[in-house]
Amino acid sequence: MQLLEYYQNQLPTSDLFIPRKCHLPPKGDINLYGVRGAGKTSLVLDYLSQTPREQLLYIDLEDPNLIFNTLDTLTLQHYIDKHNIQLLVLDHYAEGVLASFPNVTQLILVTRMPINNKHFLAIELFPLDYEEFLAFETSSAQNRGFNHFLRSGTLPLLARSQKNSQHTMKTFFQSAFDTQEQKLLLLLAQHHTKHLTTHQIYTFAKEKFKVSKDWLYKTMKHFTKEKLILFIDDRYQKSGKKMLLFDFAFAKYLTLGQPFILQFDTMIALALMKHNIGVQTLGIHGYITEKNELIIPAPFESEESLWVKSQNKFSLYKKYHIKKVSIITVANTYTYTIEKLHFEALPFDEWSVISEEEG
Repeated sequence: MQLLEYYQNQLPTSDLFIPRKCHLPPKGDINLYGVRGAGKTSLVLDYLSQTPREQLLYIDLEDPNLIFNTLDTLTLQHYIDKHNIQLLVLDHYAEGVLASFPNVTQLILVTRMPINNKHFLAIELFPLDYEEFLAFETSSAQNRGFNHFLRSGTLPLLARSQKNSQHTMKTFFQSAFDTQEQKLLLLLAQHHTKHLTTHQIYTFAKEKFKVSKDWLYKTMKHFTKEKLILFIDDRYQKSGKKMLLFDFAFAKYLTLGQPFILQFDTMIALALMKHNIGVQTLGIHGYITEKNELIIPAPFESEESLWVKSQNKFSLYKKYHIKKVSIITVANTYTYTIEKLHFEALPFDEWSVISEEEG
């Protein structure tokens, strides 16, 4: 009980919070979930600022004070009733920590993966999209914003880091993952954007570090459910799926070097997923949506070069019933048509806004 009083009196705050597109409703029990580093805690703490302090209780289940102190439903319920708590937040909650949930006006569970309970409204928080990232920017030109986005990635913690992004990335890597998970992430980063299976990943892993098959398969399942890694089906080739890490800058940090085109390719894929646009890859030819729009990453390629390639690949586009082709660039804009198939090139910053409106 003394520990609960401490939590109520020591409510953390979120400094310099930047509003997100994700909002929490004022009523009903909520399961806010998302990949580690997405900004869930900051979003919740901002939400709590709208509630009188004496009516809320925020508990971080990763607080070291809980290592030797168990938290149980009966004690929580007694404290809630005695102090008239209206809003209870259990941050870093993992399924099964409590046998049952206490009765309170509003309960918010903050988790990495959605819990299996239909009573809660499930709300997913993704890392930053490009528009949200720009809101974190304190300075001027959008061109600089894009360069900073490329360097820092989609994690709010990194977006705030103007100069020491490498140090911030290192801190996140060491604090958010245990040693074995770090080794697996390093391996995955080496195969970022490649087509592969979990069995292939296990084969690569056991050559690099001591690992059990059970642990790797279980961890890959958790990483996939949390969306730390994403597997994209390929409509063109059936062997394996394209594997992406959840953040292009993080993937680059974990490797000795990564070509710009791979970063740009991942930026596009992640933007599509954040805007709930279902995609498959079309081999090395781009991403294809459920509406048969083909999206081609081509950061610097000229209109003339793309037109020649489009002519050469036109039979492929017809075979897969492509209805529209969007060419995503860094700065180039152009359009052309081949046999009624419309091709449009747009800079990433313009396209990402359009894709959100269509998602």
